[in-house]
Amino acid sequence: MRALVVTAPRKAQVQEVADPVAAPGDLLVDVERVGICGTDVELYTGEMAYIDQGFTHFPIRLGHEWVGRVTAVGSTADQGWLGKRVTGDTMLGCGHCEYCRSGHHWVCPERIEVGIRDGGAGALAEKMLVPAKFAYVIPENVSLAAAALVEPGGNSLRAVRAAAIEPGQKLLVLGSGTIGLLAAQFALAEGAEVHVGGVREGSLALARSLGVQHTWQLSDLASGRADEFDAVIEATSTATMPALSVQLTKPAGRVVYIGLSSTPSLVDSRDIALKDITATGILSASPGLAGAITSFANGAVVPDSLVSEVISLEEVPSRLEGHRGQAASPGPKVHVDPRLP
Repeated sequence: MRALVVTAPRKAQVQEVADPVAAPGDLLVDVERVGICGTDVELYTGEMAYIDQGFTHFPIRLGHEWVGRVTAVGSTADQGWLGKRVTGDTMLGCGHCEYCRSGHHWVCPERIEVGIRDGGAGALAEKMLVPAKFAYVIPENVSLAAAALVEPGGNSLRAVRAAAIEPGQKLLVLGSGTIGLLAAQFALAEGAEVHVGGVREGSLALARSLGVQHTWQLSDLASGRADEFDAVIEATSTATMPALSVQLTKPAGRVVYIGLSSTPSLVDSRDIALKDITATGILSASPGLAGAITSFANGAVVPDSLVSEVISLEEVPSRLEGHRGQAASPGPKVHVDPRLP
């Protein structure tokens, strides 16, 4: 089968690799759509922290936001999965450690991360494997675009849940990329007054088209404002934004950190303590996947406009270098259809 393989930093090409075979407990999936995200870019450039930490080694098979259809199973007990449209958890815990036993498999120290850490070949290929216990059925009424946004959707939904916003309260989402815009949509569905801060006017215009009531340039938010929002979700990759999030949050409010900068982002813990702020970090979509699927299926959140273009495997290296197709729309997300020639 054809798969995108990153052999070294900034070196990637489509190669013929062996077809995966479903072992007992596995589902074999024909991949239909895959999203490219910032983690994929960092792995491609070699800047991802996991590489320095020894969790990830080249060659790398990318892709952890995906949807496909089950074509084979490794166990007769799993035959009910055949023909189902599915996605899967990215974080595959060992199943035995204290974290897995307590229901927190996404922080298992021995976890495989599909398309990210060693041991989990990603979805930028014609076929892939997913353990049945980590698979989720996607209802047929969910579009391909939305189905391949379930993973970032799960992250965003977790962030909104952690913000604990009541209807009518003011939520600021810092960052107008995929995670930020999805978080804004989930918060709107909960009845919050949603504000989004970003840099690109095109992405802020997209936020407004999704129903966001107020949009801001990040530079304006950083110009001396304070204590304005009941909760802030920090979804940027900018090192100064975590501290700004605390500054902008009202006393007794909540800050949710889901964005990661490439350098340390410093926050004065005195500011958190003296304002009695609750701060939460979000690592994984795992506990939010089912909720994201439900919201996409019932129409509470319609994320399709976040996808700017759908490309072939051969075009992926260009997008990982930051190029956009001439016909791309303003959405922040690039999708890949491995079936395209």
